[in-house]
Amino acid sequence: MSQTARTRPGGSERALSEAYDTALLDLDGVVYAGGNAIPHAVESLGRAHEGGMRLAYVTNNALRTPDSVAEHLTELGIPTQAADVITSAQAVARLISEQVPQGARVLVIGGEGLRVALRERGLEPVESADDDPVAVVQGYGGPDLPWGRFAEACYAISRGVPWFASNTDLTIPSARGIAPGNGAAVEVVRIATGAEPQVAGKPLPPMHRETILRTGAERPLVVGDRLDTDIEGAFNGEVDSLLVLTGVTDGAQLLAAPPQHRPTYVDADLRGMLTGQPEVVEAGDGFRCGGYTATAGGERLELDGEGEPMDGLRALCAAAWTAAGDGACELDGSKALARLGL
Repeated sequence: MSQTARTRPGGSERALSEAYDTALLDLDGVVYAGGNAIPHAVESLGRAHEGGMRLAYVTNNALRTPDSVAEHLTELGIPTQAADVITSAQAVARLISEQVPQGARVLVIGGEGLRVALRERGLEPVESADDDPVAVVQGYGGPDLPWGRFAEACYAISRGVPWFASNTDLTIPSARGIAPGNGAAVEVVRIATGAEPQVAGKPLPPMHRETILRTGAERPLVVGDRLDTDIEGAFNGEVDSLLVLTGVTDGAQLLAAPPQHRPTYVDADLRGMLTGQPEVVEAGDGFRCGGYTATAGGERLELDGEGEPMDGLRALCAAAWTAAGDGACELDGSKALARLGL
């Protein structure tokens, strides 16, 4: 995939599970939410795997270990090994290990996933700024992470210790709604210290590198629900992507997406991996997909026709992204999206 601005969703005559050798799947908002499987996820992933596609689970959540994630997925009905799980904790641990001596102490502000990943790289996790750490690493520590942990990070950073963050996602989906993510916690430390962390997670290159190193994928397809992490990460890694609308991204955000946030494919949920993707074609001064035609007017996006809602959304994406060019579309698409129930 080139880095030129995408102006419409792509089409594929083959099922995506056949066109790509490995699915690099986000977890929260794609496979599960709040620990419960998202509708159609278990069956879709099972069929994709049976058809020969490798499934790898790539998450910015640094709290859980690969073993615990694999166990959870297996309990949900998706047989998974720890080697199939790649976390931002692993990516940031590799990043730190390349800059500090073997066996160095690292102050951990986060959960067990970070500690396990650091030990895997031959580093020693410590709990206090007074333990002479050579680095500070911050990752999601769950909703009960004590406030005092942020103070420990600030003490060490203020003494000149380099600061690393697993990721900077501001939010995380949960069963009850959207909750603060590690990025919100990183902002607390940033405000208190004025420092800037080195960040490893999606959408930045260290996470993509970690994923490719661990999976050996040759034709990967990134599957995610977030434009600013999953889709931008695929864009930065120059690989194709599938956005599913089971997580944080809604139709309005998708239509307004700048080039680095525009997915290759769009579908309602993971069943989109098992099918081809319809082509969006030019139709007069607009774009047609299935039974819908979308055009960009002076102030808003227009939608005519009927059919599958996802086809209408794909046509609207083409109209919006073409009108926006290298920027973000500012046309009002609310009425058109309402027609689609989105």
